[in-house]
Amino acid sequence: MGVQGLTTYVEGNRNFLQDVKFRDSRLVIDGCSLYFRLYFNHGLDQQHGGDYDAFACLLTQFLSALAACNIQPYVVLDGGIDPSEKKFPTLRQRLQSKIKEADSLSHGRNGSVLPILTRDVFIQVLVQRGVPLFQCPAEADWEIACLARQWNCPVLTNDSDFYIFDLPGGYLPLHFFQWTNLNGKASHRYISARCYTTNGLCRWFGGMNQELLPLCAVLAGNDYGTPKDTETLVSLIDVSAAGRGGGRGKGRAPASRIEGFLLWLCSFSSPAEALEEVSRLMGEEGGGGRGKRGQKGGLSSQLWAGMQEYHITAQSSLARWFSGGKAAPGGRISGLPECLSLAAAQGLLAPLVVDAVVMHRVLLIPQVENSKLASSHCSARAIRQAIYGILLKRGQDVQAGGMRGQENISQGTRGRGGRGRGGGHVGGGRGQGIILPTQQGANVGFGIEQAATVQAQGSNAPISVEEYDRVDLNLKKNQVEAHQPRTSLRLDTLGQAPVAVRLAVLLEVLGTKESALTAVPPHLRLAVAVTAFWVREATPTPSQPQLQALVLGMVYGELTLNNQPGATHYQHTVPQLNWAAERNVWSGLDRQRVRPGERRGLDVGAAHSFSQWQACLWSTLCLNQLLLLPLPEPHLSWLYSGTLVHGLLRYLKGGQVAESLLAGGFLSGQLYSSLLDAVRTCGSKSHPSSSAAGRGRRGRGRGRRGRGRGRGGGGRGGRGGERGAEEINNRFALLMSDEEFDDD
Repeated sequence: MGVQGLTTYVEGNRNFLQDVKFRDSRLVIDGCSLYFRLYFNHGLDQQHGGDYDAFACLLTQFLSALAACNIQPYVVLDGGIDPSEKKFPTLRQRLQSKIKEADSLSHGRNGSVLPILTRDVFIQVLVQRGVPLFQCPAEADWEIACLARQWNCPVLTNDSDFYIFDLPGGYLPLHFFQWTNLNGKASHRYISARCYTTNGLCRWFGGMNQELLPLCAVLAGNDYGTPKDTETLVSLIDVSAAGRGGGRGKGRAPASRIEGFLLWLCSFSSPAEALEEVSRLMGEEGGGGRGKRGQKGGLSSQLWAGMQEYHITAQSSLARWFSGGKAAPGGRISGLPECLSLAAAQGLLAPLVVDAVVMHRVLLIPQVENSKLASSHCSARAIRQAIYGILLKRGQDVQAGGMRGQENISQGTRGRGGRGRGGGHVGGGRGQGIILPTQQGANVGFGIEQAATVQAQGSNAPISVEEYDRVDLNLKKNQVEAHQPRTSLRLDTLGQAPVAVRLAVLLEVLGTKESALTAVPPHLRLAVAVTAFWVREATPTPSQPQLQALVLGMVYGELTLNNQPGATHYQHTVPQLNWAAERNVWSGLDRQRVRPGERRGLDVGAAHSFSQWQACLWSTLCLNQLLLLPLPEPHLSWLYSGTLVHGLLRYLKGGQVAESLLAGGFLSGQLYSSLLDAVRTCGSKSHPSSSAAGRGRRGRGRGRRGRGRGRGGGGRGGRGGERGAEEINNRFALLMSDEEFDDD
């Protein structure tokens, strides 16, 4: 969200911001603002698909800085699309803008596009660090404001709406939060910041009533839209303000539109008086509206309704969640069983899943790719169709549809136009992982409420979801049909389903057999299955060097992961290995990165191919979460680094062989061969694929020529086949925790 022009106005006036030495406090963090700010303001890669390893390191440094100053973070994230529909036009405009910016980046020009897996990496790091986290079903602003008000602590964000919310603990703009430069002695470290309060702003305007600030926000225009007649009113306000001589605003001429509104508003004692003046200026008969809740017609009534978006309560139900309470705000998400509502609250269920079940609508994230080709998301359509099928095809004769009204999220609406819903979450937690019912030994059935709109149809009647995606450089709506996997699975009893059944569904959709993954370390099996799916489904077909570059990037990530400070003890579990040689391999791989400032342009064809891989991975992560994680999630921050993979591809296309980068590294060489062979086995023409994947491929007629044992493909994995695979699996077993091997 945001109020047009408000950030520029406030940050341009030092009188509204107080310098603070921030330490020893709770801090409520707007999670989406934080990961956007961290990524975009530290020069991290966007053009090559993102450097998730660098982002994870940056986020870890940020959290360490908070800990050094005895600051306890509580992160609250936006969830799905706001069911009220008020913000949807703004979301479409932003998505269209990002499509254009992604295209600009692909041509070496300026742009700003967040890599597609950034949010997932952000959540993974928070969970690993034990940071308390809550994912709202839709907009998070209202919940953030209520929690900060109850705790009397500040909010850290970049959202200008927080210049309007009345927060006693204040608002710390991320722009002024100097976490990279800690001050003070070791036991009294602090972060230099600037703090804003509505009280300070109102004092500057002669003691203006704080309850008038929401009217300023609605007049200026926010992301929820502005009443149609507002522009006419603004012109009349300008005349009125001039006639009043600037009100009580210390006699200063308006320097901006925002200041003009504030100068006009400060002459009123209450919102009711200001809205009475609106009625007079607009010629509304009998003072129409006068800001009374529920009254129809009149601009003043519309303005009053918009002001309620900023009305927060003194008690926050999130406080109970973060205190380890067993009940999250508002109950469960309509259409989802309790176990999935809990996963959503913990940030372990993607917003795409919530949007699909609640809204029957999904917004697909733009990537840097070849805009003359089909969107990279087309390659993963079969995966998303399976997601929609599991969510929406719930019985033989009934389609349970999601409503697009304000009642979408059960027990969660607050009568504020869809803003600030706490609905859709069950259970408590402080950033911990979801506990599956099968792990608890419970045998509890979860009933599903049918949404209000239920259509009795035959089992073959099509059910579709609206997908918003790129066609050329334009945002288009596509009706994508839901496809139910052949493996029997009911959403309402998903929490009771054995892991083997849920895994069978996942592998069916990806067109992979479990036996093909036995040689792969458990935490890399999902990535291998996705890569095989990508090899089959991507258009154009990925080249051998592209596949090798991806796998070499995974090897680099594993070496990095096992060279982290906290993982040094692993180096002694396999004493016969030459760890110095493995570190040399790591260094050699890292030297191939595309470095900032290089004059060589982007390989747009490679960018498009790797964007398709990321699209497949992103959709598969959503499916895996929907199925309650039958496969462990990979360490995303070490799975793909765009500058590294593009650099490795350039090395291979220059005529070098992959093995030359692995010389002397026994473990890394074995892992490379194991992963590559598994991808080839899963992606081979003879390997059975799912019905969903088969439907996604119709009409393509592509073969798999030359993928069996291409140049540099590592004949090692082909000789001694099973023995070599078993050996590498056993060796890497020593480098992993017991939890990673627990498929249950």
